[in-house]
Parts: sequence; structure tokens; C-alpha cells
Amino acid sequence: MKNTTATFQKMKEKHEKISMLTCYDYSTAKLMEAAGINGILVGDSLGNVMQGYEDTLPVTMEESIIYGRSVARATHDTMVVMDMPFMSYQVSVEQALTNAGRLMKEAHGNAVKLEGGAAVCPQIKAMTSVGIPVMAHLGMTPQSVNAFGGNKVQGKTADAAKRMLDDAYKIQEAGAFAVVLECVPAPLAALITEKLTIPTIGIGAGNETDGQILVYQDMLGMFSDYVPKFVKKFANLGCEMTDAFTQYDREVKSTAFPDKDHEFHKMSNPEVLDELKDL
Repeated sequence: MKNTTATFQKMKEKHEKISMLTCYDYSTAKLMEAAGINGILVGDSLGNVMQGYEDTLPVTMEESIIYGRSVARATHDTMVVMDMPFMSYQVSVEQALTNAGRLMKEAHGNAVKLEGGAAVCPQIKAMTSVGIPVMAHLGMTPQSVNAFGGNKVQGKTADAAKRMLDDAYKIQEAGAFAVVLECVPAPLAALITEKLTIPTIGIGAGNETDGQILVYQDMLGMFSDYVPKFVKKFANLGCEMTDAFTQYDREVKSTAFPDKDHEFHKMSNPEVLDELKDL
């Protein structure tokens, strides 16, 4: 069964946890779908883990479309949510609507995600009014890293917690079908989850949100530039991959690879080699 916005809503109502991961390529997306992951986010985190930038700000619409449609081609049952890059929706409602439409038409997304609270409610309303599902994002919003002065937990003070809850109510009223809560104290995330009728997806927000999301290179131990506190490594594929690359390098240089089992032997007319020797 295809995971949709209705699926996510029913899972919240039944108190069933929603699983999401980031993904940016066809092969990995196929593996995630086979595992039964409910949703894939083609995140602007690709700026960090795929392109090596210090933050997500340089990611462009064109790049998001290329990565996004690669994931969409691999999935049938998994919901694919497309992150809207920095400055692809903040300038105006018209700009936001145009770019969201591109992610749906050209990248074949099932929904889009944008960061912010009350300030982006007009964009959310415009998108949902034309049938584009919107996932919101509160807390530590990576596109605001410079305004926050770094990657910091948000909502720790009474005023900040009140503002976040107020933003959550407003984006829900604007029509968002779900909201990501990133780097939010667990008690506050639990309260927001209880108060909202739409699902919450946590990342560094405790266990009482309606679902969880992680960057897949983080949870597989493939990205080591930095590891956020909230990341659990479910495997250490980074070490396994390095070992495999090292073995490949060694066998190529020693001529152990390719061996007879990994080459083609027969020619339709072997005598032609004798003729070629004289050329």
C-alpha cells in the first residue's frame, strides 16, 4: 500500500510510529522501500553528506530535482517528500508555489517540506490550496543556522517553547499535513505532539513524537565529518566500505583481481588474434 498523507494521519491516530530516512539516490531508495520505511525525505542535507558543504545553504533547486527524481523512480509504496532549498520559497508566495510545483512535476515528489513557522504560513496555504501537500519543520531549522549562531537546541526557555507551540498551531491551521521537530527538548516535543492533530516527526526530539527521521549516512556510520548527539549508529558501514576499497586496491595492484572467474575467455574466432599480432 502506498504511504500517503492519509497513511501518516491514520498512523498518528492509531498511535503507530512513522519511520522516515533521508535519501538521495535510486539504489539506496530501493533498499529503504524493501525495508518498509514509511517515508523518504530528499533532504537539503545532501549539501552536507553528498556535496561536502558545511551547511545546507548552497543546495539549488536544480540539484534537488536531480536527486529527487532519482529517489522517486525507485519507490512505489514509500512517500517521497522533497525539501525546498534555501531561498526557494522565502522571497514570495508566488516563488514558493512555482518551486513547489517544480518539485512535484519534475522530481515527481509526493509532498514538499519547508522550514519555519508563522512566517511561512502564507506559502503553506498557497501550496495546499492547489493540492501540494506540505510538511513543515520547526526547532533547529538548518537553513537558519547563521541566525541561530550554530546548530543549537531550540525551545529551551519558556518564551521560546511558547513561540514554538504557537508556530506549530499556526502551520497546522495553514494546512501542513505533518511537522518535523529538530533538536527540541523531549518534554516540549511530547507536548507539541499531544496538542497537534497532525503527525510530528522527530530528529533529536525524544521518543514521544509520532515518528522519527535520521540522515541515512549518519545512522549507517558513513559520514564522519561530525556526528550529532541524537544519532544512533545502526551499522558501521563506513569502516566496512573502507576495508572493501582497501582490499580492492590491494588486489588490483597485485593482479589478484580480476581472476579467471571474473573475466571472459571465449572468442568466436580465436585465430583473428594471430592476424592482429601482425598489424
